[in-house]
Amino acid sequence: MEFIDFAVRNWYLFLALIVILALLIGSEIRHRLQGIGAVSPAEALRLMNHEDAVILDVREASDYKAGHIPDALHIPQKELEGRLKELSRIRERPLIVYAAMAGHATACGVLLKKHGFATVQTLKGGVTEWQNANLPITRK
Repeated sequence: MEFIDFAVRNWYLFLALIVILALLIGSEIRHRLQGIGAVSPAEALRLMNHEDAVILDVREASDYKAGHIPDALHIPQKELEGRLKELSRIRERPLIVYAAMAGHATACGVLLKKHGFATVQTLKGGVTEWQNANLPITRK
């Protein structure tokens, strides 16, 4: 009974909770429907080491220069569609995309899937989560 009273008095909190849950679930469903998975930094590292996965950084040049995952290819999101031919040699390899914002990485992943790339995934949390997992960053 106390819970119901609390819920009625704080209906706006429960509404906010429902909206946040719907957004999180919707994002995950959208990823799955578009054929774009999301991998943790540890899983990305495993894919790089054992399945010859390629990391694609689609952030702006200034962000890339400030620090990026070693051996990451850099093609800013704005230039990706015009530079798809550069990536044709890796079309069959797993591709892990990361950006400053998850939505940008997903949009790039959708574009790559549309152009025939076999396995495209995004990096959960991007370079920030990579650093939080104590994985290396380079500025070269």
